[in-house]
Amino acid sequence: MAKLRSSIVVIGSGLAGSEAALTIAALGGFVELFEMRPTNQTAVHRTGNAAELVCSNSLRSNQKHSAAGLMKQELRLLECDLIQIADEVAIPGGTSLTVDREAFSSRVTNLLQGHPNIRIRQEEVVAIPGNRICIIASRPLTSSALAADIERLTGQEHLSFYDAIAPVVDAEIIDREKVFAASRYDKGGAGFLNCPLTCQEYTSFRQALLQAEGIFQHEFDKLPFFGCPPLGKLARSGLETLRYGPLRPVGLRDPRIGRLPHAVVQLRQENLRSDSYNMVGFQNQLKFPEQERVFRLVPGLESAEFLRFGQMHRNTFVRVPALLNSNLSLRKHPQVFLAGQLGGVEGYVEAMATGLIAGHNA
Repeated sequence: MAKLRSSIVVIGSGLAGSEAALTIAALGGFVELFEMRPTNQTAVHRTGNAAELVCSNSLRSNQKHSAAGLMKQELRLLECDLIQIADEVAIPGGTSLTVDREAFSSRVTNLLQGHPNIRIRQEEVVAIPGNRICIIASRPLTSSALAADIERLTGQEHLSFYDAIAPVVDAEIIDREKVFAASRYDKGGAGFLNCPLTCQEYTSFRQALLQAEGIFQHEFDKLPFFGCPPLGKLARSGLETLRYGPLRPVGLRDPRIGRLPHAVVQLRQENLRSDSYNMVGFQNQLKFPEQERVFRLVPGLESAEFLRFGQMHRNTFVRVPALLNSNLSLRKHPQVFLAGQLGGVEGYVEAMATGLIAGHNA
């Protein structure tokens, strides 16, 4: 496919890259959008669609008094395409903006493919073009060849941390006699299925989790997990840590007993069909057979069929304060912009926001 002579190059069709491309196109510019998937697939992506949500289908709080909710409202005012699509494919999720992840990525893909100002190139970029305006939004799972070229251009090695993905279970095998539908404090409707645990069930579950075999357990234990700690790490930090973390029962009164359970495992709806549920906060580094064994101890999931197991992946980013201008361009190469996770932000909405900003500035 012949390139557009005056087009801006966008590398990566994740949340940041997709929003950057659509922003440029809406302003009348032309875009060459490069995406290596599905020809070169990553360790955690499943499709070749743009804006595939890997870790979760929740975009966090939708309440305007929260930081995440305020940012969403600002993006709506700025006519952010991806936020608009997220609103259109929203599913019950309490006070959070939760989306059908398949419908979301499909709609973003169709919008990109149908825009006359955007050319999609399904090929890997191994070197940053030196004579054109370029936005690098290759996500945390940047290919090794491109990562090496970014290091060459910036003169600095990347920083990194490890992130985790939560398991997804088949809705058909959830024992509805043992779970109850509710959102915390009854806000946002009954957006979750809740698996209540007694004190004994909680203690047994935590003990099984402590004894479960992990993948590269000792290596991961040396690395900090602040925003998204793996379940096993939380369990090892104290007897009550899980009860004050992902298994906290606060705001979830079990209607069958008329009070809060000792602990609760929440299941969040994955799509509009309600045929699968995400285990909220259950990101982990356990081997797959161990996840199956331990998580089937949760009441209601005794016969669980896992559509996806939890897993770990490496997130790469650059030294933003040393390398970037305030408009997200490289100080030494102002024609090159960074957006999304690679540019030092964490979160779906933040990736969209930096994509929009980089698109405007490019």
